Amino acid sequence: GLTIGTMIELGVGFHPDLSGRENVFLNASVYGLTRREVERIYEAVVDYAEIGHFIDEPIKNYSSGMMMRLAFSIAAHLDPEMLLLDEIFAVGDAAFQDKCRKTMRGFLDAGRTIMFVSHAEDSVRQICSRVCVLSEGRLVFDGAAEEGLALYRNLTTSALA
Repeated sequence: GLTIGTMIELGVGFHPDLSGRENVFLNASVYGLTRREVERIYEAVVDYAEIGHFIDEPIKNYSSGMMMRLAFSIAAHLDPEMLLLDEIFAVGDAAFQDKCRKTMRGFLDAGRTIMFVSHAEDSVRQICSRVCVLSEGRLVFDGAAEEGLALYRNLTTSALA
């Protein structure tokens, strides 16, 4: 079946009292990975997340940036055919955001799909070839990225007027 990695809301799927290490295993098991499969990707997940010794701390002590790093790393290392990401660049430092963009480009170059929710036009421009624009809960555009971004700018500008 189709494997989908998600990062819809920061912290969803994490247990705050468990360590980062325990949450990697918990989160990956929710996606159907066996303990052995998680053990195979564990070091890569932790290395990518760049959270060092904090991996053994309860995640309730993590900053939002650290949680984002771990959540994105888990989703990316599930080797999914599709990634669903919501406002992933709202937290975290610029260097890690660039690392995420490169990973996302790699997914796209491998013929995989990313559904990426964002208000950050630069990120959309760098990652997306196709854009869907919603207005008042309705799909008002589905097409080329630049055209969609122009419509989005017009909608947000007129909403502020």
